[in-house]
Amino acid sequence: MNYRKLGKTNFEISEIALGTWQVGGKWGSPFNDKTADELLNTAIDKGINFIDTADVYENGLSETAVGRVIRSRSERIYVATKCGRHINPHVNEGYQPQVLQKYVEDSLKRLKLETIDLIQLHCPPTEVYYRPEIFELFDKLKQEGKIQNLGVSVEKVEEGLKAIEFPNVTSVQIIFNLFRQRPSELFFKEAQKKNIGIIARVPLASGLLTGKFSSKTIFDSQDHRFFNREGAAFDKGETFSGINYELGLIAVNKLKELFPEVQNLAPLALQWILSFNEVSCIIPGASTESHVLSNLSTLDLPLLTPEKIAAMNAIYEQYIKKEVQQLW
Repeated sequence: MNYRKLGKTNFEISEIALGTWQVGGKWGSPFNDKTADELLNTAIDKGINFIDTADVYENGLSETAVGRVIRSRSERIYVATKCGRHINPHVNEGYQPQVLQKYVEDSLKRLKLETIDLIQLHCPPTEVYYRPEIFELFDKLKQEGKIQNLGVSVEKVEEGLKAIEFPNVTSVQIIFNLFRQRPSELFFKEAQKKNIGIIARVPLASGLLTGKFSSKTIFDSQDHRFFNREGAAFDKGETFSGINYELGLIAVNKLKELFPEVQNLAPLALQWILSFNEVSCIIPGASTESHVLSNLSTLDLPLLTPEKIAAMNAIYEQYIKKEVQQLW
């Protein structure tokens, strides 16, 4: 495993970390504690020391599993969780300091940890980034020892740029992958100036970049890849990075032509992200141990050549960029 610094936190974290949106099993299936424990332990056994969760993942069951496993281990594991998405309706007016404080305290109870290494606002409405009292709350929570650092998870580059104007923001979690390249322009430069950790989320475009999907793939009705393609439940950029599924398949087939000997494109897609030194870590999700091992196999590959990276970028330029570049 290789480790990188998470911005101002000074945490040395595994460059391949673990996102736990589906840690208890596949989307649409009941949460399975045994699956979650096995998956988390496998990740830690392989050197992963940064785990990202959220209070809304499986309505708290993900946090509970993460806390349970970490307490059973002797290694130093950094825990990042999130707050805010329980607000319903999820609007600016619902964001109040006392509401967010309660969410943080509830997360601590589920995790059963003394403090949260990184608490992140969970993709709040854009207006929230213009309210200093929201960010000031987390200075208070830090003084009380309930959190160590504040970060944000964002939908848009503009939100990330606004968030890092607040000096107590230490990290930004942003969708960044081969099919969502805009953050690598202005945002990466500004984040680096301010020593902000960058956590690349949705790194495989909801699995699209594994190359394992086709026009015949059927997703469970409870899977966001079935019901949220047009943003019915939340920002459609969370699902396949906002790309039209059929267009995404065309672009993926071009990647397969570029790497004809490769059966699983995921490690190559992750390596493309890691070619950016500004990225602190990537947080691919996993619902099975095999997914964890697939993600980690990225580290065993020879580095992508500049020629291959240029060819991968050319696919984005030709098929994807005009569809999504300015949306997020």
